Amino acid sequence: MNMNLPSLGALRAFEATARHLSVTLAAGELNVTPGAVSLQIKELEAALGIQLFVRRPRQLILTAPGEQYFATLRTAFRLMREATVELLGRARLDVLVLSCTPSFAMQWLVPRLGGLEARLPGVDVRISASNRKVDLARDGVDLAVRHGFGRYDGLVSERLLDDELIPVCSPQLLGERIRLSVDDLADLRLLHDEHRHDWQLWLEAAGASRVDGRQGTVFVDSNGAIEAAKAGLGVALVRLSLVQRELAEGLLLAPIARSVASDLAYYLVYPATALERPNVAALRQWLLSEAGRGASSEVSGH
Repeated sequence: MNMNLPSLGALRAFEATARHLSVTLAAGELNVTPGAVSLQIKELEAALGIQLFVRRPRQLILTAPGEQYFATLRTAFRLMREATVELLGRARLDVLVLSCTPSFAMQWLVPRLGGLEARLPGVDVRISASNRKVDLARDGVDLAVRHGFGRYDGLVSERLLDDELIPVCSPQLLGERIRLSVDDLADLRLLHDEHRHDWQLWLEAAGASRVDGRQGTVFVDSNGAIEAAKAGLGVALVRLSLVQRELAEGLLLAPIARSVASDLAYYLVYPATALERPNVAALRQWLLSEAGRGASSEVSGH
């Protein structure tokens, strides 16, 4: 059924009167006269064709339809009030957008978010986690963390985290052993992220002679490989910066004391003008501090 809704003013008058069961109190809340409230309620009843109140001397009583209507409107007005408070609260916040890959977000950034909130109170930092390459200006991104060689045209890039590759696995996978030789990997499943060639590079650098770097399971990102390693499904080759927390907590161990440095790294990327906003500058400094680079990080603009 298609019908016009009653006026918002009439609905507000009814909701306030039903809540107080008093025209006078409703009028005070709405900053109008009691006569205006009574008139709006009568017009609402006429439009609906339903009596909403039983009127007695010095007393208002909701009818059964009035009770039902009030219950629904009370919820609707509460939701509108809460939405308005939330909107006004957010409007007062400085909104920052940080773009990064899902793996970086889950393994490095999320465990540190409590510290970020303490450092930037009153700032709404929104994490845009995607493997898609974003256009910072077009997509409204203030800072981005990118994995690569650090050369990004028209942007400042600062080396954030090095890209050292290490094999990791669950302690349960090894039983009583805590160390493996490189050739022991031939008897274990290798876990790959989307960079499947990384295992081949690592095995070549390690001088492995009998390990097939092509075998094993491939995951779409590092998260999958790391979670599979924690579950005891094999040995993952991952970036050290993404598993430091798991290694410290004993959820993963590095059974082979060999790592391979990569020319790739995680870079903090932003337009040269971004740091004119104090909160963007503060977010940059927090990221560098958490990465252990402080103010001495390598900066390049291209």
